[in-house]
Amino acid sequence: MFQLLIVDDDKNIRRFLSAVLSSAGYKTFGADSSKEALNIMEKQSIDLIVLDIMLPGMDGYAFAKLLRECGNDIPILMLSARQLPEDIKQGFRSGTDDYMTKPVDEEEFLLRIKALLRRSKIVSERRLTVGNTTLNYDTLSVRSGSGEQFLPQKEFYLLYKLLSYPNQIFTRIQLMEDIWGPSTDSSDATVSVHINRLRNRFEGCPDFSIITIRGLGYKAQITEDTP
Repeated sequence: MFQLLIVDDDKNIRRFLSAVLSSAGYKTFGADSSKEALNIMEKQSIDLIVLDIMLPGMDGYAFAKLLRECGNDIPILMLSARQLPEDIKQGFRSGTDDYMTKPVDEEEFLLRIKALLRRSKIVSERRLTVGNTTLNYDTLSVRSGSGEQFLPQKEFYLLYKLLSYPNQIFTRIQLMEDIWGPSTDSSDATVSVHINRLRNRFEGCPDFSIITIRGLGYKAQITEDTP
């Protein structure tokens, strides 16, 4: 079970978000300040932080920046009543992974949480081997029998995602949320373009192929005799 930390000085908001997340199957912890959040993180394994900006003492911007400067790459969803473009930009500059404004739409909130956790899992794995093909997340490279290729970021993430879950069908919308994020301005046609590029790159690769499931989406099919 994923463990999520809600950092907000409003106890009613913490209760509301905790109820929403608990109903979706997550375990939650609550903190009313950055100091309390750090204390909880010392004792509990936290998979994602929902972070308000206006906090006593160290605000949300400073807290996110502190985590990043310490090398902590835990996913952060900043949730604030601040809606100005500069506030949102500052949130991303401080190190947050996503930003939502209050009042929160429950369905969108859960979709963003799910997408952040998926992307976090992709990042944490770092390396993936399929037969004689190895994907290295740190260098965005794919080494196979034909040599090594360095892929553009989104192409690599897309391939890594598909190969991490062989034979699982992903819709274009799912892939857009996982790789580009729920707030992207790109259309789902972008996924098709990147899929075609990957097929061209690895047309002769004997270890896997990317299959289109008409009316549904895409899946990676692993060659059966791949060791």
